[in-house]
Amino acid sequence: MTGKLYGTLGPACADENTLRALLRAGMRGVRLNLSHGPLAERAPWLESLRRAETAEGVSCELLIDLQGPELRVGTLSAPLTLREGETLTLGEAFPVPPILTGNLLRGDELLLDDGALSLRVLDARAMTCRVERGGALSSRKSLAVSGRELPASALTEMDMENLRHAKEYGVTALMQPFVRGADDLRAVRAALRETGAEELKIFAKIESMTGLHRLDEILPLADVVVIARGDLGNAMPLWELPRAQALIARKCRAAKRPFMVSTQMLHSMHHAAVPTRAEVTDVYQAAKSGADYLLLTGETAVGEHPVEAMTYFAKIAANGWADAE
Repeated sequence: MTGKLYGTLGPACADENTLRALLRAGMRGVRLNLSHGPLAERAPWLESLRRAETAEGVSCELLIDLQGPELRVGTLSAPLTLREGETLTLGEAFPVPPILTGNLLRGDELLLDDGALSLRVLDARAMTCRVERGGALSSRKSLAVSGRELPASALTEMDMENLRHAKEYGVTALMQPFVRGADDLRAVRAALRETGAEELKIFAKIESMTGLHRLDEILPLADVVVIARGDLGNAMPLWELPRAQALIARKCRAAKRPFMVSTQMLHSMHHAAVPTRAEVTDVYQAAKSGADYLLLTGETAVGEHPVEAMTYFAKIAANGWADAE
């Protein structure tokens, strides 16, 4: 079998020459993360993409990653260093979503930036926390309450606005974060009808225990299932993630539903020009498992070697797809 490779559009690859090199390397789909702002703000990047497509004589699918019910840290004026053992108050130390107010419990673990940083809630009412795993926190990084989901609408007002303008920017599909069940996808279908974007494919991201447990009801309503390993790995002990990935892949194959694997596929290539042996094996196994789509995220968006990352990605995936079961 053969599949399709996606890269994530970001400042490291948004110029026409780099995009042309990514297309030559084998990229045939682009993810645009809209957690950080509206579609219109990325118009210059999309213009560069279209020029690159024309110059290379290839077309590229455009996949917008919506905000959905995902929680994120607010905007910071500069990166904030969180030191292990220090105590801070949410909302004062850094901005957090209003939904946290009244919904936290003493002892909750808050995972920031896909679990790179961790806080423990000491006083839920006062929203004070102790830093258990420190590091640098930047604007708009992911935030999750370990093992729990907070109530939130499937789509935000910004999501609806982006869907209204999707057609004019050539969007071909959307990624719906944190799909919790059939109702979320029905809400997205209704929003597509309301905004005149019915033709968009829905890539349903499985990144919570609820989504994993309700996969059977999600499968018939999704065009593509995304094994989104970042937050899915926060929702369970990390050593259980490979088994969850294999389960989702197996169920997708049985239902003849296309699926994508994403997150940290060549993570070391944010800085290194060559991937690790473990990463090479991971990409190969994902392709061999029957994944129809493979996605690079920060490696192309903000990494130091976006073209090298896509080049390795394509060569490894080609071997995996050639050996697909």
